[in-house]
Amino acid sequence: MSTAGRASLATLVAIAIFVFGVPLVWTIDPDATDPTHRLAALSLAHPLGTDEIGRDVLSRLAHGGQITLVVGVAAMVTALLVGVAVGGVAGFYGGVVDGLLMRLTDAMLAIPSFFLVLVVVTVVGSAIPVLVLVIGGLSWMPVARVVYGETLRWKHAEFVVAAESLGVPPWQVFVRHVLPQATPVLLVSATLGVGTAILTESAISYLGLGVQPPTPSWGSMLQRAQQYVFTAPTLAFYPGAAIVLIVLAFNFLGDGLRDVLDPRARTRTSGRPPA
Repeated sequence: MSTAGRASLATLVAIAIFVFGVPLVWTIDPDATDPTHRLAALSLAHPLGTDEIGRDVLSRLAHGGQITLVVGVAAMVTALLVGVAVGGVAGFYGGVVDGLLMRLTDAMLAIPSFFLVLVVVTVVGSAIPVLVLVIGGLSWMPVARVVYGETLRWKHAEFVVAAESLGVPPWQVFVRHVLPQATPVLLVSATLGVGTAILTESAISYLGLGVQPPTPSWGSMLQRAQQYVFTAPTLAFYPGAAIVLIVLAFNFLGDGLRDVLDPRARTRTSGRPPA
């Protein structure tokens, strides 16, 4: 893996340790208010200061990171499951099934998914399971296209034909022989998908339609901090920097995984044959 890929992986591990480890040590309630110490500066009692109603920023940043990270990863898993099912079935069975499923995919790609997410969240609600299902359920189309292409590429390979000639059921042929060939591409797509899901959740929460107060998330922290961007800029800097850092880390990790898992991409980049 490239240096950037290793650095991004280390960054993601550090972020995970922060958001899940800090609440175990720093036990201040993220929702506890103290109006007498509102917008307090950095101190031993509050290492990152306090917000506009005296809540500890360090505690809220860690707890909000848990929400953001869990929603991003869970939405990516949802998108992978739906995309693999749609793309795999369309590519493996072909015919009318192929036409219906891939035209559905094309139609979904033509719809501005972010605005559709806003509509669904406004109507259904903004509970965390709803956010996961909505974001994941409206971002599976690129995964389906990738799996569809890989399935078409491998379903006529000799080892697949041999398995079919031995009477292996079609679904087992797909799961055991075709899908593993698409795994490297899916891993890269998954890392990029997490970054996109995190940005979507943060944008929804920033607009006030996502995770509702007092539960913190990085997007909602940004939304409240915009009123104090000149008087207390750190309130916006901490969650904003965290979002940028984690999305960049996932993107660079995707590039690193692509270099490791796809020797042809590495050859095109370096000009040298793979080892």
